[in-house]
Amino acid sequence: MHTDVRSLHRTTELAAVVRGDRPADLVIRNGRWVNVCSGEILSGTDIAALGERIAYCGPDANPLIGPHTRVIEAEDRYLVPGLLDAHVHIESAMVTPTEFARAVLPRGTTAVFADPHEIANVLGLRGVKLFVEEARRLPLKVYLQVPSCVPAVQGLDTPGAEIGPQEVAEALAWPGGVGLGEVMDYPGVIAGDPDVHAKIAAALRHGKTVGGHYASPDLGRPFHAYAAGGPADCHEGTREEDAVARVRQGMRAILRQGSAWRDLAEGLRAVTEFGIDPRRVLLATDDRSAETLLREGHMDDVVRTAIAAGVSSMTAIQMATLNTAEHFGVDREVGTIAPGRIADVLIVSDLAEFVVDVVVASGTVVAAGGVLQGEFPVFRYPDWAWGTVRLSRPLRPDDLALEAPADEGEVEVRAIELVEHQATTREERVRLPVRAGRIELVPGVAAVVVVERHRASGRIGKGVLIGLGLEPGCAVASTVAHDSHHLLLVGTDPAAMARAGNHVAEAGGGIAVVQREAVRASLPLPIAGILSDCGVEEVAAGLAAIHAALRACGVHLADALMTLSLLALPVIPALRVTDKGLVDVERGTIISPFA
Repeated sequence: MHTDVRSLHRTTELAAVVRGDRPADLVIRNGRWVNVCSGEILSGTDIAALGERIAYCGPDANPLIGPHTRVIEAEDRYLVPGLLDAHVHIESAMVTPTEFARAVLPRGTTAVFADPHEIANVLGLRGVKLFVEEARRLPLKVYLQVPSCVPAVQGLDTPGAEIGPQEVAEALAWPGGVGLGEVMDYPGVIAGDPDVHAKIAAALRHGKTVGGHYASPDLGRPFHAYAAGGPADCHEGTREEDAVARVRQGMRAILRQGSAWRDLAEGLRAVTEFGIDPRRVLLATDDRSAETLLREGHMDDVVRTAIAAGVSSMTAIQMATLNTAEHFGVDREVGTIAPGRIADVLIVSDLAEFVVDVVVASGTVVAAGGVLQGEFPVFRYPDWAWGTVRLSRPLRPDDLALEAPADEGEVEVRAIELVEHQATTREERVRLPVRAGRIELVPGVAAVVVVERHRASGRIGKGVLIGLGLEPGCAVASTVAHDSHHLLLVGTDPAAMARAGNHVAEAGGGIAVVQREAVRASLPLPIAGILSDCGVEEVAAGLAAIHAALRACGVHLADALMTLSLLALPVIPALRVTDKGLVDVERGTIISPFA
């Protein structure tokens, strides 16, 4: 029988600490232990750690204190396991993993289960390797879910990169890999697409978790076929019945509370009113902008929201710790305060308001009073991660005009209607005037255009958008356009749209808001066209300026940028626009914009 020498060495040393034969490195004294395993809160508890591991949890750890032991007085505050985000794309914060860690660690998040398919869709598997390499240097634990859908679905847009079954199998063997990222091509799972199922099979062979993404509201046979296809969880449910259906099928229901889509309160009704077992429910952000992270928080805010929705503090914390760790098979590492586990401990002064006073990660105090203790190493991105926005030529207003099937008159158009706080859209029909063969936009209606930016093909897809409120003469451009991250333009005037798009392209990627002749706000994102090379505070300030400019242009959606960033994602119903045209997501086809 093979014996893991490192584990044997660790366990013998931990036992030696408990016996008093060697001192602990860290002792936290006199706390109220939030024991997520037993569901109890135990007063008068001390925690002793050696290195990054917990050796002892119980009363009176004074005999374990030596001359060099760091002692923290909990003063009867709560001792809570470090929080876990069950599903996140770090890139959606538009910052590097280092800056993301700077934002979330002081809030009590000590580990995330990250699917880096945003950078993968631009830079491929080597982009994922960059993320893994950078994350390895951080006190924030980043567990890898290998991107499964790069591109999100075959044939509906032009991918910047592709990851096939062989690359998935390779990455699943990397250290820190816990599973296959969300399988967004749910029609492919249902239809038995061989490439999609080959990736699922690779994850199952490795004993890894298969992440789900079933965005359809249909809970009949299609949903049952998807569940049979292998996904073990799903975060796309927006209703009480979605959470119930997933748990009944043996999946975990992941309830999210992001910047723009906020499904948590509705999903929790499955627990608070319907009565499903909360141990099958996990909490996630999926995703939060840098602005939201600094203003509202991360998983601490999700826990607060769950408690406010009627879930007990213990249950909410279990959903954000133990439940997630067990689901991904890392509960011997994280998710609990117990002997042998990594010493990720929060000292919390108010459980219901979830006020995090001190954060210990891997046995080291990394934050106190909401302030980081110490700096992180600088990670340098290689030259090939920059300069990824490639257009065939600068955009002209004529490129972005909406052509009509007739020269004059009126035409009925399939419009994408935004739904505030939801990732889904609705299809609506609007009648628009036509002049000289082009559609004229009326108040309340904007154009949405996607320009291919990876291969300089010149391909452009177009559609019509309602529900945004953008005023005449305004436009926004962004290379954050999930998941292929082409150049997304939304506007009420082709000239303003061209100006915004060219501004972003010249910056190597980013976001810009144009009002008539002027660029009112911009945020450069030069790394892969989706990440800033600046600090999280600067990115948050840039996003605040973007949102202020959008409000000045008539947009009042909550976190409008996050909502707009999904307009090109052809795996969430009902309608989307890619560089190939208007997409009917449920049918999985490119359709005419004209009804």
